[in-house]
Amino acid sequence: MTGGVILYGPPAAGKDTITAALAELSLQYAQFARLKVGTGKSAGYRMGTTEQLRELETSGGVVYANRRYGNTYVIDVPGLDAAFAAGVPVVHLGQVDGIRALVDGYPADWAVVLLWCPREATAERSAGRGDSDTTARLAAWDATREDLDAHPETVWDLTVDTATASPQEAARLIDQLLAQRAGAATA
Repeated sequence: MTGGVILYGPPAAGKDTITAALAELSLQYAQFARLKVGTGKSAGYRMGTTEQLRELETSGGVVYANRRYGNTYVIDVPGLDAAFAAGVPVVHLGQVDGIRALVDGYPADWAVVLLWCPREATAERSAGRGDSDTTARLAAWDATREDLDAHPETVWDLTVDTATASPQEAARLIDQLLAQRAGAATA
């Protein structure tokens, strides 16, 4: 079975930064580029059409889809197949339902990591990187907090407070977790 990483957390918790730090540790790590149907930021996404989304839905190729910021974001079987063929995909999620859908809907040894930061850190980081939609990101932070509160049964393989841990430390901990799992699987 192949291993992958799920990074869950509110906006600006460090998912992009920690994924970059993982890629610095090893070229095997790469952010999973979700299919995005909509407008706005295209970097880090595979831009798609409504027709492509319909075709994936019809063929059973959608593992998870969510709407946020007026767009649809899709985790799809063909995309995951390609990501695993290339190395260790790092999937960014902000919904517990997405974690469940991915863990249950795509066979892999998923390491599920909670990245957390205070709401104030999200506000500062969002403003600091020039986001034009900081208010929407803070609303998403609130929704993430509510999501966590609504799912206390969720088990995290690792929890990292990104207000205190550096991206490099977080990446090291994640890499160590995957190495331990790989060692246990071969023992």
